[in-house]
Amino acid sequence: MDVDDLILVSVDDHVVEPPDLFEGRVPAKYADRAPRLVNRDDGTDVWTYEGQVLPNVGLNAVAGRPPEEYGLEPTALRQVRKGCYDVDARVDDMNANGVVGSMCFPSFPQFCGQLFARTENKDVALAMLQAYNDWHIDEWCGSHPGRFIPLALPPLWSPELMAAEVHRVAEKGCHAVSFSENPAKLGLPSLHSDHWDPFWKACEDAGTVVCLHIGSSSQLVVTADDAPIDVLITLQPMNIVQAAADLVWGPVLRKFPTFRFALVEGGIGWVPYFLERIDYAYARHRFWTGQRFGGRLPSELFRERIITCFIDDPVGVAMRDEIGVDGITWECDYPHSDCTWPVAPETLASSLDGVPAADVEKLTHANAMRLFRYDPFAHRSKTRSTVGALRAEARAAGVDTAVRPAGKHHDERGTLASDLLHVGAPNSRERTTEGTTEQEQPQ
Repeated sequence: MDVDDLILVSVDDHVVEPPDLFEGRVPAKYADRAPRLVNRDDGTDVWTYEGQVLPNVGLNAVAGRPPEEYGLEPTALRQVRKGCYDVDARVDDMNANGVVGSMCFPSFPQFCGQLFARTENKDVALAMLQAYNDWHIDEWCGSHPGRFIPLALPPLWSPELMAAEVHRVAEKGCHAVSFSENPAKLGLPSLHSDHWDPFWKACEDAGTVVCLHIGSSSQLVVTADDAPIDVLITLQPMNIVQAAADLVWGPVLRKFPTFRFALVEGGIGWVPYFLERIDYAYARHRFWTGQRFGGRLPSELFRERIITCFIDDPVGVAMRDEIGVDGITWECDYPHSDCTWPVAPETLASSLDGVPAADVEKLTHANAMRLFRYDPFAHRSKTRSTVGALRAEARAAGVDTAVRPAGKHHDERGTLASDLLHVGAPNSRERTTEGTTEQEQPQ
């Protein structure tokens, strides 16, 4: 297998939102209430909104930085690669990594828009959420047709509004929406409730994939107060198994029989045992638990309706047939600390060694294209979408992939990334107001 011949589509990357995101997108009566990026006295950049201070976390944007600098400290735009928040630079970084397509999850609004759901005035909340979705679809994705898979945020406080937003963004070409892996942890009805039925029905009608990203319950996996951070880092991805169990044993997959869920950034190595276990439990306990699958096994339902995602998972790739090779997708996770940029093709190739070409095609791009209704080849030829072709474009553009310490990432003019704070945002250097409560918000 020649790495240069691979075609890569990532179904999980992340955007660090630019400071001018809301400009011109919010109704005039709410413009002064829109989130703002503020530079503080300590040099960090934070978003402020409705009395909340939302710092960026270091692990959210460390692509291009040495691992020795990884940590949980808040950061500033000047410390991160321009590709984290500038879409043109992001496409350059995708080219350098040989990635033709990408779906990008939010940062400061949190994975499924929890920030807006906490807004007391729901008219304001909806205005901000729709402004965010319009920016993401029209500007972030729309500025480079064929390079991104659009992803919308839902107004979590109202299933009816969620349904309306699913249809609204579907008309704009967006067929993926983020949701919580465990809404009960957000103080909302669980995945077992009929509360969400209008939302599920809209996703069914629009053919929209519901994406459940790890951490979208705003809960961290903490075994003990004195456990080292390594425990959390280890358990966080596979913790998505809880959402998988809720979906399989809950009513939604059987009540709404066509649309799909994606378990994002959860890996796939745990899936074969999970499928074995749910079939085992069904065979022995269905008589008293009352579970019915219409003559199928629960594992068959999982393979039919659940999309799985992996970054670097040799065990899972080896067991792809047990998992269901038609439902597995690949992710890069740029610019988070687990990302494999700029050597994703080489990293992935080590797992694909010996895998038949037809399966390689499914895992690297074909499944993502089919499941998310995404066609990059409508905008660029297949030969121009390979790792080799994209990297040639990056070389021609002079994209620098060198590892650099924080604060050493410059744009093509040699100016620091933080200079963007001054562009189109006259109040962006204003300090936080006295009395503002700073909270670190889990995703």
